Amino acid sequence: MYVSEGCGAVYVREKGELRCVSADRNHAPQHRLFTRDFSFQLCIDTLPSASHTKRRDHFIFTYNKEGSLRYTVKSLFDISLQFIADHIEHVDSLVGFPEQMADKLFSAAEERHKFTEPHTAPRALQVFCEAYGELVLRSLCLRNRNLLISERLEEIRQFQNLESLDLYGCRLGDNHEVFKYITSEALASLVKLFIGANCLSDAGLQRLTAPVRVMKKGLENLQLLELSENPITEKGLGYLTCFKTLQKLDISGTNVTVNVSLKGFFRKNMRMVLSETPLKEFGHSDCKTEGWAEQVINQWEITASEVPKKDCKPRTNALRFYGREKFVRETLNSCSGTSDTTKKDKVVPIHFHKVDLCGTSSTAEHNTLSSTVVAVQKGKKRRLSTEEDQSSAPLSKRQSLSALSAEDLDLLNSY
Repeated sequence: MYVSEGCGAVYVREKGELRCVSADRNHAPQHRLFTRDFSFQLCIDTLPSASHTKRRDHFIFTYNKEGSLRYTVKSLFDISLQFIADHIEHVDSLVGFPEQMADKLFSAAEERHKFTEPHTAPRALQVFCEAYGELVLRSLCLRNRNLLISERLEEIRQFQNLESLDLYGCRLGDNHEVFKYITSEALASLVKLFIGANCLSDAGLQRLTAPVRVMKKGLENLQLLELSENPITEKGLGYLTCFKTLQKLDISGTNVTVNVSLKGFFRKNMRMVLSETPLKEFGHSDCKTEGWAEQVINQWEITASEVPKKDCKPRTNALRFYGREKFVRETLNSCSGTSDTTKKDKVVPIHFHKVDLCGTSSTAEHNTLSSTVVAVQKGKKRRLSTEEDQSSAPLSKRQSLSALSAEDLDLLNSY
């Protein structure tokens, strides 16, 4: 005990007896625990914050049969998995990491909204796509979702090794940034591509096929292509001859007229014939989003739908005042997409498919070839052959001239 010099007598009770301890202070040795200049301060600010003291992520709380609350500690694996998921955007690479563990890690990062936050989503998706490719996403369906494509283009670019991509009805035009992603090496494995109703012209087809025609890169493994309801002509079809593996093509609702010259062009340059019955592959019934990121795409749609829309009520009231309710209803129906569905129902299907080199073909191919044989037997062989040669010659010359034209070189420079 330390007693200052300025204090008076100090009494202490020990074992029921009171005695003075300061009387013989000068004679007894003084034992000081601290020096005279000792001082202390209660530092409350340095204590752990409430967020750390109340952290419950490492515990599992349950109730027993009696209704009492019980908790158990999570395993070290779960705790480590949560920590990596919280900082997934800072991970350098997951190459060589087991797929079973990566699936759990992807789900943990998805629960923490790492793929929906704009500042973490691109890097987080890149880490998984570089290591696992098609496991993250093998098929992507974005039909009639042009707003989602514009908002999430940076995240969509991270998906590699896609096998199927559906962009029908997005009205992208010829110069949208997504076409650079489609023609990049990241989608060299693409097998099915649906880009109908996108206002794609002959210039857009030229840009889409430029890497394959000149550099032999890009969509060189494409087997199914859907170009319906685009303003393309016979000139644009000449660019499609670079797709050597193309098996099926849809040009319904375009500016192309089905005639003998068109059939001869496809038969001679692409070994394809016109199908008498619509092909089920172009019905979009099997196209869907598949992979680990399926729920991520759904979450993007929910986030995009939560954006407040412009209130058109004042304009509607004004039009109703002037007696134009019918015009308002037609405008709203066109915006909702009902007119597009009715228009698609009226489009005559124009589907081409490749004939087997060995001579065997499907039922539709057999019917097409049999009808050709009947025409030959009726004495039309010479007339058909001359018309086919005359019609296919300009197309082949046009293709050879446009193989390395100045426009193609400008397109390659843009890539």
